[in-house]
Amino acid sequence: MSSVRVIGDNEFETEVLKADQPVLVYFWASWCGPCRLTAPLVESIASSYGDRLKVIKMEVDPNPQSVSQCKIEGVPAFRFFESGEVKKASEGAITKQKLEDFVLSQLSA
Repeated sequence: MSSVRVIGDNEFETEVLKADQPVLVYFWASWCGPCRLTAPLVESIASSYGDRLKVIKMEVDPNPQSVSQCKIEGVPAFRFFESGEVKKASEGAITKQKLEDFVLSQLSA
C-alpha cells in the first residue's frame, strides 16, 4: 500500500497548507517521461520518512490552482511545506540521493 496521497485543488488547503506536519508535494504530469522515473523515488521517500512527513502527489493539468499558487514552471517538481509555507523548492528530474538530501535538509532544520 502506498503512503503517497493523491489530491486535487479542492484538498490542497486542508492537506498541505493546514497540515500539522511537514509536507512534500510532488507535482507531475502523465505526459512527462522524467516524472515516470521520479515516481518510484517519491514512493521510497514516503516509505522511509512517512512517520515524519506527509507525501502528496498532484497531477499538474487538472489542478491549475495549486500549480499557480506553488509557481510550478516545469515537472517533475517538488515543494516542501511547513506551517503552510514553502520552505524549499526543486524542479526537474532528481536522483534518489538528491531527493533524500532535499527532504532531510528540511526535516533536520
